[in-house]
Amino acid sequence: MPKRVLTGTIVSDKADKTVVVKVERRVRHPLYSKIIRLSKKYHAHDEGNDFKAGETVRIEETRPYSKLKTWRVIERLDTHVKPEKADVA
Repeated sequence: MPKRVLTGTIVSDKADKTVVVKVERRVRHPLYSKIIRLSKKYHAHDEGNDFKAGETVRIEETRPYSKLKTWRVIERLDTHVKPEKADVA
């Protein structure tokens, strides 16, 4: 059985060796036929803490690393990191 591969944006990198990836998908509403965006967050394993919030990455389904982590980051697609908020004094 092939492993699932998803593409998403990292929303959190605060945990050690873990990133939270938000994956969005577009679906048509069954009754109103409007295209809506649905999203889901996945915890993914990042062995070297190499990935930061705001980056677009590809994740792959793998063996369970912990209770929540059953995905791992396989590659970085985009490095558009959101700038930090300026400290206004």
